[in-house]
Amino acid sequence: MNDLTLIIPAKNERDSLPKVLDELKKFEYNICVILSANDTETIEAIKNYNCEILYQNNKGYGDALIYGIENIKTQFFCIFNADGSFDPAEIKNMHESCKKNNLGFIFGSRYLYDASSDDDTVVTYVGNKIFTLLGKIIFSLPISDILYTFVLGETEKAKKLNLKQKDFSFCVELPIKAQRAGHILLSTVAHERSRIAGKKKVNAFKDGLLILSHMIKLFFLK
Repeated sequence: MNDLTLIIPAKNERDSLPKVLDELKKFEYNICVILSANDTETIEAIKNYNCEILYQNNKGYGDALIYGIENIKTQFFCIFNADGSFDPAEIKNMHESCKKNNLGFIFGSRYLYDASSDDDTVVTYVGNKIFTLLGKIIFSLPISDILYTFVLGETEKAKKLNLKQKDFSFCVELPIKAQRAGHILLSTVAHERSRIAGKKKVNAFKDGLLILSHMIKLFFLK
């Protein structure tokens, strides 16, 4: 798929990212990995793979994604995890649905019928349900899994959203700003797999407060 680039933010993923890139070899995707120049172990682990590497000037999950979106050239982008939790076989359906239905953005969801997660905890499940409900009530978001950033969309539309959040609150900033810009958003079935190695980089309570505060801020900045 020459019109699609996978944006993979990575941080200390020397054990998992090579396995993810091995799995992606059977798919014809452009791949762009965004990480810190100080993450030498991850850089060394992927140096022989066919992927573009961009080095962040700043820090943060959201910063990596914004930097990737700003620098890729393909019509479509897809945010893809470096820990093996996303299934690359699901991208084709997301890509085709986005093109066929003239969608702005399509969001993978672990909570639709026939969807699932092998990595969700009680805390993250409850938190996600609360934030998703707030998104529906306050911002009329039509998506069912607001904190799951398995997202595919049109690159130019994303570039025009003026995305600014450098941390995990990026995950709510993207759909809220896309909705306000009049783009069509859709959820699709996704199956979150167990991560290959390492721990979650999200602190459920700390990042939950960041996400909540940013949702409140966006509510008043209409």
